[in-house]
Amino acid sequence: MPSLFRVAIVQNSPAFLDLDASLAKAITLAADAAARGARLIAFGETWLPGYPAWLDHCADVALWDHRPSKNVFARLRQNSLTVPGKETKCLAQLAADLKVTLVIGANERVETGAGNGTLYNSLLTFTADGHLANHHRKLVPTYTERLVWGQGDGRGLQSVPTPGGRVGALICWEHWMPLARQAMHIAGEHIYVAVWPMVHQMHQIASRHYAFEGRCFVLAAGMVMRVKDVPRELPVTPELAGDPEAFLLYGGSTIFGPDGRYVTEPVCEQETIIIADLDLDAPDRERMTLDVSGHYGRPDLFTFRVVEPTGERPAIGLT
Repeated sequence: MPSLFRVAIVQNSPAFLDLDASLAKAITLAADAAARGARLIAFGETWLPGYPAWLDHCADVALWDHRPSKNVFARLRQNSLTVPGKETKCLAQLAADLKVTLVIGANERVETGAGNGTLYNSLLTFTADGHLANHHRKLVPTYTERLVWGQGDGRGLQSVPTPGGRVGALICWEHWMPLARQAMHIAGEHIYVAVWPMVHQMHQIASRHYAFEGRCFVLAAGMVMRVKDVPRELPVTPELAGDPEAFLLYGGSTIFGPDGRYVTEPVCEQETIIIADLDLDAPDRERMTLDVSGHYGRPDLFTFRVVEPTGERPAIGLT
């Protein structure tokens, strides 16, 4: 592995509820990051085509048979990608063309077979050879999110080899699931992508703790969303209604080192690409004092395994 490895977090807003436009924007932003030397590029939670923050900022969305909410859900479903599908093929090609590892959150629609009709909060990792190397579905949607997404499974609890070492990723409140964290630590990550709708203080704490616990770099990736981005069918709460430029999601993206220290300070209320050069020797140095997947795991005392469902998801790639 190279001793220094350049990474990027794309902190930007998608074209909300418009999958084609969001994908086009992701292609442009990823190309910009790659042109600046990034070899790993991360986008936030369900970036394609946006996080449903309207669940927490609009009235009556949880009412039974609420027509505006159902209309918005229909638009979200119609603008969610399938795996495999034309969007995943496009993203695989993008990763190959740019010669990067690409980690991006997406709303995923299931059209056939088990789970037909379900939407998932998914996280896709494409490697520089043009393949979808990992496809993770959020294990437990939290609170209002359960109106939108189903529960994922254990298939994506793994890391993938890249030129910068092994790369893993989890989504939002999975960082407060100790066993999910342990599964990922055992996967031997060097670089880890933590995707969030925004990286506020508690999310900073969770991401920082993950870096220290896992002795890995953590890219905490947040999004930007303003009041004007709320679906037109749903009026926002009165305190937000007067300022269409006010932030519902303000980013907060940052990078932590395997000693728990900031590599980059949090960036808030700004659409930008955060770039950093990571010292890939650092995880090995820090494992001298803590290795939760090694001797600190005490395998002589504790038994741990991930139960994976039967059946294989199809491989996604350029061939």
